Amino acid sequence: MAAFFYPGGQPGNVHAEGFSWLHNYWCHLLNEQAINGEWNKGRPYAIAGMLILCISLSGFWFFYPVKSTVNRAVQWMIRCCGPLAMLSALFIGSFDHDAVTNIASGFGLIAVCGTLYILYKHRQQFLFRLGILNLVLVGLNNLLYYTPALLWLLPVVQKISFLSVLLWIWLISFRSRPVNRI
Repeated sequence: MAAFFYPGGQPGNVHAEGFSWLHNYWCHLLNEQAINGEWNKGRPYAIAGMLILCISLSGFWFFYPVKSTVNRAVQWMIRCCGPLAMLSALFIGSFDHDAVTNIASGFGLIAVCGTLYILYKHRQQFLFRLGILNLVLVGLNNLLYYTPALLWLLPVVQKISFLSVLLWIWLISFRSRPVNRI
């Protein structure tokens, strides 16, 4: 809905209409003003979506690491850093974008590494490898963001990364759910 109501403008083309999945960033949806200068009517939907996403991922990182075979220190590290990453991420559209992104990424990296540790310890190789791929994608996002000549690739890589991380979280959740036996 946020993308549907985004009025327009993209990096390099202020006059482009609507939200471009190839040229706009997710954070453009959170801005009060669109790149074309119009009031962003999609922002309330973007904020609502961001809130739902952050609450959902906080819940995942709070409940997932509770396993009897995992050290309590690792459990609490994930249970604290995952939700802190999501709480920080809520402020991406409100404060200094780069600073908030770096804070959220730092906490998120700790939570992801803890999750990878659990997957490795439980020999869930496919999910472990998919998690490593996600770390590589996040690294690629950073490389593209901080390399001006490659910045044009970032919008697409950003969306691929988001989908990959969400798929990974969903697969972990699906594999971790209790099985009801009749």
